[in-house]
Amino acid sequence: MQDLEAKLVLLRRIVSSLQSTVLGFSGGVDSSLLLKICLDVLGPENVVAVTCYSEILSQRELEHALQVAQTLGARHLIIRGTELENHLFVMNSPQRCYYCKLERYRRLLELASEQRIRHVADGSNYSDLEDYRPGYRALLELGIRTPLQEARLTKQEVREISFKLGLSTWNSPPESCLASRIPYGHKITVEALRQVAEAERVLNDAGFPFCRVRHHGTVARIELTNQDQARLLQHPNICDIVREIKAAGFTYVAVDLDGYRTGSLNELLDN
Repeated sequence: MQDLEAKLVLLRRIVSSLQSTVLGFSGGVDSSLLLKICLDVLGPENVVAVTCYSEILSQRELEHALQVAQTLGARHLIIRGTELENHLFVMNSPQRCYYCKLERYRRLLELASEQRIRHVADGSNYSDLEDYRPGYRALLELGIRTPLQEARLTKQEVREISFKLGLSTWNSPPESCLASRIPYGHKITVEALRQVAEAERVLNDAGFPFCRVRHHGTVARIELTNQDQARLLQHPNICDIVREIKAAGFTYVAVDLDGYRTGSLNELLDN
């Protein structure tokens, strides 16, 4: 706990050095904590939270981001994402996230310049460095600050601090863009993104917030925690759940016995 307190002190010091910042804001665990700290340390007048909305973000996640920003009392802007106009993103190579981050944070840098704000910040945490994250290269190239990483705060520590500060997001499921559900090399389309969003909505509404639906053409591959796998198979409305997922545009519905894990499609890169 003492180490956690020291990291929180360091985080506040890092944020204070920003003086003013535009923050890429998703409403998830990480960016919500960073927004809270920025507002406390810098004051609301020196912080602008920006959510980039496009088909790779579900409507539910956008509404959640709006709610969190309003609760925290932040200035919050919504800008339209144009990733699907970039063929390098649409073709879905393993560098997909790089092209997305590069475009989005260039726009945030322009916004910061227009409003005479000194820095642009991102909510990546220290644990993110353990996974394949090509988008991080874009942050480095553009000089985007990552205070949670700079303070070496892991995902678990971000949750612990969020709980301590009374943030409702402390136990929110991990978030990632809907494009991460489509295997590399398969073209990203609005229809595929819609299918994934709808299938995950069905599972969320049925009481499975920690889920991923990977898009394999006609197959929806569901990832759930081990406990939730058993609960789904015994769910009294499992036939209705499967029917609704198929109605999203899938022919087959499969449960991945390896269970829920973020970035599972990166496993293909090791082969």
